[in-house]
Amino acid sequence: MDRYLITGASRGIGRAIAERLAARGRLLLLHGRDRQALEQVASVVKSKGGEASVLVYDLADPAEVEALIRAAGTEPLTALINNAGAGVAKPFDQTTLAEWNRMLAINVTAPFRLIQGFAPLMSKGASIVNIISISGKIAFPGWSGYTASKFAFDGFTRAVREDLRPRGIRVINIYPAATNTEIWDKIGGDWPREKMMPPAQVAEAVAFALDRPSDVLVEDITLGNVAGRL
Repeated sequence: MDRYLITGASRGIGRAIAERLAARGRLLLLHGRDRQALEQVASVVKSKGGEASVLVYDLADPAEVEALIRAAGTEPLTALINNAGAGVAKPFDQTTLAEWNRMLAINVTAPFRLIQGFAPLMSKGASIVNIISISGKIAFPGWSGYTASKFAFDGFTRAVREDLRPRGIRVINIYPAATNTEIWDKIGGDWPREKMMPPAQVAEAVAFALDRPSDVLVEDITLGNVAGRL
């Protein structure tokens, strides 16, 4: 059975990816911090004929990242989807060291360890999908810590792509612009939600890239609203 690990699968883009990839013959390892929400996603996956397992860990804690790697087991992995992320919208001189460290831990260090931990379980044709954000390409005022972490994530995974290319493992980077998820409920400001993409569109891009023949690599997909930047 094909095994897919999706981080941050309890809501938003991660949930949309899980629901889109649910299919008979696939086991989705659903990671998040909200067990109840993950169980709801698992129920949807199973209703579509797939299998699902719930993994509750905090990626900001290195010990829990290691526990997640162990809990996922040693069976071959078809795809690792690094979707979990953390962001703070405030001027750089108001960003605390704790906020900075948390963004780096979740957005950079956790994917680093997950790729290290799971790449040995992957063979030719397997894929690593990184949901990076348009902030990995473009700087926005008030998002300095988030932007720094996403630029770092992008650079790291581009190098990893070259490391894994000889093994036939695909590293796919996806750069969504603002996406209409629950995260905006927690960020102050008047954001034009009507101009944001639905999470399902990001999920479609992930499915498209994964469905290419095993020797075809879709390296980078940038998604946004035709209206332009918010």
